[in-house]
Amino acid sequence: MSQSTDPAGQIAAGYAFTGPALDLGALLWEGTCLPDRQIRIPLSMLNRHGLVAGATGTGKTKTLQLIAEQLSAAGVPVFLADIKGDVSGISAPGTENDRVRERAADVAQDWQPAGCPAEFYALGGIGAGIPLRATVTAFGPVLLSKVLQLNQTQEQSLGLIFHYADSKGLELIDLKDLRAVVAFLVSDQGKPELKGIGGLSTVTAGVILRALTAFEQQGASEFFGEPEFDTSEFLRTSADGRGVVSVLELPAVQDKPQLFSTFLMWLLADLYADLPEVGDVERPKLVFFFDEAHLLFNGASKAFLDSITQTVRLIRSKGIGVFFVTQTPKDVPADVLAQLGNRVQHALRAFTPDDAKALKATVKTFPRSPYDLEELLTGLGTGEAVITVLSENGAPTPVAATRLRAPRSLMGPVDPADLDRAVKSSLLYSRYAEPVDRESAYEKISAEQAAAEAAAEEAAAAAEAEKQAKEAAKAARSAPKPEPSLAQQVVGSGLFRSLARSVGTQLGREISRSLFGTAKRRR
Repeated sequence: MSQSTDPAGQIAAGYAFTGPALDLGALLWEGTCLPDRQIRIPLSMLNRHGLVAGATGTGKTKTLQLIAEQLSAAGVPVFLADIKGDVSGISAPGTENDRVRERAADVAQDWQPAGCPAEFYALGGIGAGIPLRATVTAFGPVLLSKVLQLNQTQEQSLGLIFHYADSKGLELIDLKDLRAVVAFLVSDQGKPELKGIGGLSTVTAGVILRALTAFEQQGASEFFGEPEFDTSEFLRTSADGRGVVSVLELPAVQDKPQLFSTFLMWLLADLYADLPEVGDVERPKLVFFFDEAHLLFNGASKAFLDSITQTVRLIRSKGIGVFFVTQTPKDVPADVLAQLGNRVQHALRAFTPDDAKALKATVKTFPRSPYDLEELLTGLGTGEAVITVLSENGAPTPVAATRLRAPRSLMGPVDPADLDRAVKSSLLYSRYAEPVDRESAYEKISAEQAAAEAAAEEAAAAAEAEKQAKEAAKAARSAPKPEPSLAQQVVGSGLFRSLARSVGTQLGREISRSLFGTAKRRR
């Protein structure tokens, strides 16, 4: 059968790239795996972003691992989030078994076990990994509003607080810094500070402070502070030229989905802000896998969604590729989904009316194809997917049902002791392990308030002393004179003074006579 009349041949021809490409698997057609019809993705198109979707248990994590290890082998650094704790095995060689051998034979894969150079991170040091921290200032009001679940008015007020802190040189390093600034701006001393630019209502400040308290109770204080992580560390390659796989270990915080999903968005936004424009490149500088992506978009404000859309749209020119990993394409907003040129869709379930609706919506996101996609997507086995990617010239490839290759690294977690050794032997561990608490907004405001209180106390003490002195002087002037003693009354009387004069005169005469010999004559 000629290729022109062979649908499988036509599909496979769309994946016959001339440049470097990642091998995804072999084409499935009419229920048969065709090992000579390989499905691939051009390395140069990995910065055009992508989506890995599918129901739980269909093999999304293994697909992520397969793509990541091939990127590493091609010299491209990778960042991926390990939500369930089962991706750490990417650092260790896989184990050959019957299932691996069978899969390798099906897809014409020369399977050899191989691990990747890897670094392991943890949010704020909670869990096994090098601590990742961000300052509150770097996180910014939009992302923080998403985490705190603030409404639009409250988000605007939080932006005003950040603006004030920045203009006054009050560094917002950790959450106690932000709390101190909010409390100051609604105090009698701080209220005039924002009077000219709208002010901060006591009610809104109360909402923000309560949200911060709840956030801190989730352990968020651990995630904000210094030393702040330099996201350029994610762009490293190993001595042998392979890309380093940065694994963010999240099992310890998997019950805080808003926190880690928003933190991942901060990492991406920080990379976007720091990297130069490079345009189209032969291979990406970094490919970023955003697992459990639906958690990022749940309840998101318009400002937050706009921020994500803009970042995804523009970061391609910085050489960064982003893959969202989630259950169905409808989990991702349409404006973001439109930016995702590479698609790996695992099986979907249609057990409920909502499932059926999601299935139909997913089918509509694919180009027209000779497959019955509704039937195909519900019948795919584990490790199988429907794929369409961007060709080397940027055009979508034909839709291809594919049996995926087996990852060469360990499909499961490494031993916890091995993970701990890998973390503590890293050169980055000593740089980021210990938190630093330098002078920032909290300390500055506390010092100013302490100085103001001391000055007020001193002024109050001086005023009190002056008041007491005046009262003492007044009391002295108005106090009654004391009654004279009996002796004083006698001495001061007229009779006593007359007697004293008489005695004095007689005594004077007697003395004169004794001195001058004028004694009285005798008769």
